[in-house]
Amino acid sequence: MSSSSYSRLQKSFLRHQHLFVLLAPVAFVTGVLLAAPTGGAGGMDYWLDYWWLFPVFLTGATIVNTVGISGSALFVPFLIFIFPLFAQPLQPATIVKVGLISEAFGLSSSSVAFVQYGLVDRRLALTLVGGSVPFVVAGALLSFVIPEVVFHSLLGIALLAASYLLFRADLGHGSESSDDSEAVADGGQPRDLPNDAGKLGPAGVRTDDDGTVTRVDREGDDYTYTRGGYLRRFGNYSIGGLFQGLAGFGVGELGIISMLGTKVPVRVAIGTNHIVVALTAVLASLVHVFGGGLVGGHSLSLATTPWNMVVFTVPATVIGGQIAPYVSNALETDTIKNGVGVLFAVISVALFLMAAGNAF
Repeated sequence: MSSSSYSRLQKSFLRHQHLFVLLAPVAFVTGVLLAAPTGGAGGMDYWLDYWWLFPVFLTGATIVNTVGISGSALFVPFLIFIFPLFAQPLQPATIVKVGLISEAFGLSSSSVAFVQYGLVDRRLALTLVGGSVPFVVAGALLSFVIPEVVFHSLLGIALLAASYLLFRADLGHGSESSDDSEAVADGGQPRDLPNDAGKLGPAGVRTDDDGTVTRVDREGDDYTYTRGGYLRRFGNYSIGGLFQGLAGFGVGELGIISMLGTKVPVRVAIGTNHIVVALTAVLASLVHVFGGGLVGGHSLSLATTPWNMVVFTVPATVIGGQIAPYVSNALETDTIKNGVGVLFAVISVALFLMAAGNAF
């Protein structure tokens, strides 16, 4: 395929990405209803048992995708504390699996939306994903063998750290420039901004010989930064990747902090982080579904997946992922960020109390 044909295909996909993205949960739910192994369960009562999870996960997905963190950071605590009030308690590994499957779809949806806006540094994202992979797999395999008290303790530590880092992070809507007159210049007037015919509007990216990256999003805002600081980001993403596999979140929270610390502009950091978290969530989900037998722990198979839950949580997170970029532009991100930070701190205390109760 020639570069011009690929460019046209990419532009067409991004222009109609809402349609393509929303077809994914339709295909997923159809496949589950027709072919998922349910252990003999079925009927309308079975499939509609957890319909009330749809609004819960829709709200959660919109919040976490707006801030740029892992969906399981909200979904896992919800399934531990709130879900048992309305249904039977779930095993820790099942909780993480439901959170990861839902998060994988939601973040993939939001990632495409951020790509459409021109806010994803794909070279940076692929490097970060590559470095995170072994740690994500290790964390996911570890989740099969650790005791429940240890799981809750580690979850509490991760949430407490995420709360602290969120309060420290500046997630305001900053950029190098937002002058609309530069947007209509389309890469020549009044500054020499890059233009990419394969993207919508004046979006594009250029990397100079000295490593300076100039990026223009579809709204015409431009961002200048370098991709330096790989070692610092690797440290954060490796620790985050371990928790991502273990508890379903961590790589997003630590990742966004490391990118901001290496001077990646905030909106580019959030957009790029979506790709990293989405791909690592997909990987961790696969390990959680198929990997139990590899470490001698309890084996989770397709048959043990609560399909009547994910048929509602997956469409909810996909829709929330599409809504997030619009919410991000309409609301002050710091307000949402601080609210999530307080919630994380409260949940972490509850998890420590639960772990202490189980220990004695």
